[in-house]
Amino acid sequence: MKTWISILILLTASAPLLPAAGFRAAVAKVDITPKTPQWLLGYGARQSTGVHDRLHHRVAVMDDGATQFVLVSTEVCVISPAFYDEFSQELKQETGIGPLQVWWGMTHTHSAPEVGPPGLPKVFLGDRYDHAWDREYADFIKRSLKEAIREARGKLAPARLAFGTGMASANINRRAKNTDGKVSLGMNPEGPVDRQIGLVRLEKLDGSPIGLIVNYPIHGTVLGGKNLEISGDAPGVVATYVEEKLGAPMLFLNGATGDLAPIYSVYPDVKSSHLSEFSVLLGDKILATNRAIGAPASGVSLTLGEKVVELPRKPGLGWVDELSAYLRTDSSGTAMVRVPVRFLKLNRDTVLWASPLELFSEIAIEVRNRSPFPNTFYLGYVNGWLGYLPTKAAIAEGGYEPSVSPFTGAAERDFTQAVVQHIQGMPR
Repeated sequence: MKTWISILILLTASAPLLPAAGFRAAVAKVDITPKTPQWLLGYGARQSTGVHDRLHHRVAVMDDGATQFVLVSTEVCVISPAFYDEFSQELKQETGIGPLQVWWGMTHTHSAPEVGPPGLPKVFLGDRYDHAWDREYADFIKRSLKEAIREARGKLAPARLAFGTGMASANINRRAKNTDGKVSLGMNPEGPVDRQIGLVRLEKLDGSPIGLIVNYPIHGTVLGGKNLEISGDAPGVVATYVEEKLGAPMLFLNGATGDLAPIYSVYPDVKSSHLSEFSVLLGDKILATNRAIGAPASGVSLTLGEKVVELPRKPGLGWVDELSAYLRTDSSGTAMVRVPVRFLKLNRDTVLWASPLELFSEIAIEVRNRSPFPNTFYLGYVNGWLGYLPTKAAIAEGGYEPSVSPFTGAAERDFTQAVVQHIQGMPR
């Protein structure tokens, strides 16, 4: 059967390089910790009994004079793409900011409340969603995010950007292999892993920090299914630690974590979890990367884009009505999952790209290696969740991730080709 890729490209106006004073930026942070027990998302269905560390929205707004961009990091596990669509339409009506300008990323902690309807997870893990989802908390999440975006837009001030990369050994491949060839969730020290830290620093014209945007791939699963305390897990603990040292907010944008775990994983409680050690394993490496960054860019331009890649759905796999816009039947009768991929080019040397996927690290590494831009950062869990996208080899091996993927073995090739072609075609 022939696989088709459907591409939709939407580009906003691209501004020429501007003097530093022409670029403005701001960051806002708001608390979204619930006041009542909540169903936690990640592992089996369970309700929270307390709070270990607080949850937040962190919002960065950038404006080059022609294009305004909003990047969000929210300390929850995943949301449905339909919930993002609903929010982005409301935001457009209330503020005029279009959906292409808003990337809503999730840190992917497994110890945070459910937000909104279950979406695609209900297809694979329906037994976890016998209860009704909490509309009051979901409305609070949307309302508080709108407030954070308005706050950040109201604080926009002249700013500069700096970029850099580092490395941290806080993660490990989690596809453990046994003598019988079976693959299960565990630890595989010999498996592929991406340990790059991608960093974007926003600073005032005097060099003082506005905030950091940090990209690193790590599952929010230091705490396991027996833990009932609300927590941002490793991403949240690290962000708080860096903020205390830096004196400014840090947005954690997760990467391609589909086959990666934290090096300490699934502990039953905080006390036994080594959770605080990630402040050293990852937090200190982020701070070192920030210190090593060179001079900020003398001018900033933002170019936004989107490409929708259509990939064949597994034969016989069900779907949910709320995600009908993300499914299409082609002329041959094949059901195609429509995956929106976002792109942001910052000046001539840095590209951020994002999707609502739990992407395997090898795919993001290949895209990065084939990118003509020195800095190419992948942001996962952005604007929803449409399942795992494993490699073709991983699908053949089996294991947990392929079992909760809606895609066939052709997805790795088709998705990678589409993304690489788009990035290689972006003007430099």
